[in-house]
Amino acid sequence: MKEEILKLLPEIGKIKDAHLRDLTLTVWTDAVQRGGWSMDDLDAMPFTLLIKKVKVSLIDHTRAVTRTSLQIAEVLNETYAGKLSVNIDILLAGAILHDVGKLFEYKREGGVFVKSHEGELLRHPISGAAFAFKYGLPQEVIHIIAAHSKEGDGGRRTIEAVIVNHADFVNFDVFKE
Repeated sequence: MKEEILKLLPEIGKIKDAHLRDLTLTVWTDAVQRGGWSMDDLDAMPFTLLIKKVKVSLIDHTRAVTRTSLQIAEVLNETYAGKLSVNIDILLAGAILHDVGKLFEYKREGGVFVKSHEGELLRHPISGAAFAFKYGLPQEVIHIIAAHSKEGDGGRRTIEAVIVNHADFVNFDVFKE
């Protein structure tokens, strides 16, 4: 299954740190298995249940957020060299995993994706961060997952978490009616 996940999320291969790259892939793979999802399910799974008419998959959204985040980081690192530094590996792992909790937040009922019991109790930033914590990902990556949505509002976000938060909302708000 890891090879299939790598094909769906080739940005995992951009993580230079081999251990972090393997952990990121393992978390995604194990989340798919724990959720009981197939590769076809991942292709069909919507990135949000909040916008009914949108036909964007969780995979396409994850890739877009990751690529948007990377572009923002490259501009910031270039423009503000010596003033700030974005850790690209941490950013990539956090962006790739930011919505992994949706694999627990959703279920399929009669061919339709709906909120699961677990999703009613815990939103995906919390379940995703808890799942990633179990695998020993760096706290900076867990922070990105936990803080990427409204759960992070009002608190301090690292630069990588700020980038993923904004990239996520850019890739969400454009579909709002």
